[in-house]
Amino acid sequence: MTDVRLRASSLVVLAVILISALSLQAQESTAAATVPVRLTVTLSATGDAPIPAVNSDDVVVRQGRERRKVTSWQAARGEHAGLDLFILIDDALTTSVGSQLATLRDFINAQPASTAVGVGYMSNAGFQIAQNFTTDHALAANALRLPRGQAGAMGNPYRSVIALMNGWPQHQNRRSVIMVTDGIIRMRSGSGPNSRTLSTDPDVNSASTVAQRTGTIIQSIYSPGVGHFQRNFWEGTNGQNGMSRLSEESGGESFFLGLQAPVSFRPWLDSIQRILDNQYVLVFAGSPNRRAGLQNVDLSTEVPGVELMSARGAWVPAAGGQ
Repeated sequence: MTDVRLRASSLVVLAVILISALSLQAQESTAAATVPVRLTVTLSATGDAPIPAVNSDDVVVRQGRERRKVTSWQAARGEHAGLDLFILIDDALTTSVGSQLATLRDFINAQPASTAVGVGYMSNAGFQIAQNFTTDHALAANALRLPRGQAGAMGNPYRSVIALMNGWPQHQNRRSVIMVTDGIIRMRSGSGPNSRTLSTDPDVNSASTVAQRTGTIIQSIYSPGVGHFQRNFWEGTNGQNGMSRLSEESGGESFFLGLQAPVSFRPWLDSIQRILDNQYVLVFAGSPNRRAGLQNVDLSTEVPGVELMSARGAWVPAAGGQ
């Protein structure tokens, strides 16, 4: 009887050891299966009070339905303040935007030393650099000029910003674009087989995908363009809807006042500055697929009085870094 009890006890001990080993192996396997995923997050107050402090433990990250571990949460200040900011202006705008150039110059000159500023102009579904990224803010500000009042043969602001994002230097700085445009795709506007609807427009889709893949936050400012397209209410509102969608899905905001030219960009630029001043760099342990790709990510916090804004999706590297 004693031998039977000893054997039973030994089996229980072996079972406990085996279960513990399997649990540890599963934990190690899960840890090995994660990859670091980086997002730029903007904190925004939901009321009139100042933005409250948000710590890493306060941030809830969900990838699909699963909660993910926050491995780093750094305010974009000090050694983490690096920012590449590109001012991209549509050459199809009317010259009325010239009254805003002094305000844009003031905005550029007020940037901190940690911000590199570039300036360029959209045309022919591409862009021309007026000033490459520089921390000499006066040099960047002086590169601003009046738009030419023509979009070229293939005017498309979304393809222009795609070209910019795909050619961006690779480093750890935050990436942001201020896109000044009417949002109208002139190369394919009108009726017939080349007409478009916003919900299926491939260029807006592509620009959103590239922005999320590259971690580029796009702030868009509306200003009227030239030609009869601008006088077409359907084209004008579709252009603004495209701008709004691109900004929202990339983690930014879109600014417009109907289809009218704004009196001043200053209130909008002040809002953009508040966005840039209240950003954090988030890294979480993401779950990869066999191939790298965009995956939906939701951020939330239980800290009252604050909202977390980020891109709709994050680029998750493949398992094993492939």
